[in-house]
Amino acid sequence: MDNVKGIVLLLIAMVGFTIEDLFIKQLSGSLAVGQILLFIGLGAGVVFFVALRLQKQSLWSRDAWQPMPVLRALAEGGAAMSFATALALVDISVVAAVFQATPLAITMGAALFLGEQVGWRRWSAIFVGFIGVLIIIRPGLAGFEPNALLVLVSVLCVAARDLMTRRMPASIPSSVVSVQAYLAVVVAGGAMLMFTPQTMVAPTSFEWGMLAGGTIFGVVAYYGIVTATRIADAAVITPFRYSRLVFSMIGGAIVFSERPDAMTLLGSALIIATGLYTFVRERRLARRAARMAVQPA
Repeated sequence: MDNVKGIVLLLIAMVGFTIEDLFIKQLSGSLAVGQILLFIGLGAGVVFFVALRLQKQSLWSRDAWQPMPVLRALAEGGAAMSFATALALVDISVVAAVFQATPLAITMGAALFLGEQVGWRRWSAIFVGFIGVLIIIRPGLAGFEPNALLVLVSVLCVAARDLMTRRMPASIPSSVVSVQAYLAVVVAGGAMLMFTPQTMVAPTSFEWGMLAGGTIFGVVAYYGIVTATRIADAAVITPFRYSRLVFSMIGGAIVFSERPDAMTLLGSALIIATGLYTFVRERRLARRAARMAVQPA
């Protein structure tokens, strides 16, 4: 395991995703969200399709188009639609903070749908983490932003995507899954243009540059996080995923003059603390199960 390289790649990925988010938010002021998703999905899909061909792999293998991979791709499209729409309407710091609840949603989904054992400690952490989400969104209170609920839709879609990934055949290459994911983003963007009051406009040269930038940083981030996951110990690199919130707050302050309030900061702290606790607890239980498995009968 090359943990130092994994940490560096993960941090690069978090910076890349943050910059992609900043491009999307900036572009949403003049372009429809569906159009942004359509163009970025096409650009990134082409990049990963070329990589697929260079690896001499086929996109059309039978395993890759079974119900589970297709449903995973649909979840990816749903996550892209809800997340990008939230970026267009809500402060990027709020979007990033609520999105950090994704690991908690995955743990909850694994317990409810995959039969994984989750004890009272982790259920308590999930409960406290979602209290943090409510503190940020603050329904019924002054400052409530209904569009922030779209981030929760994205969290649920990403959790469903990751849970389905666990059930997919290992024979499906990552590059094929990547192409499918961006094809789903293209479909999501097209659906938004067709079924919502959004229209396409001709981007200016500056907007084309931002679209290219969003595509490039998105591809780099995706490659970085996949590589980091493969070469490093998950226990070492996972806490660094929360750096995305820090980068998003910095980016939001610099580009959009955002200033997260005390409730957003408190909710973010609760989400991160409970997410880290849940991860540490899962690792501890996994190690205990491994030790019991090797003990002689």
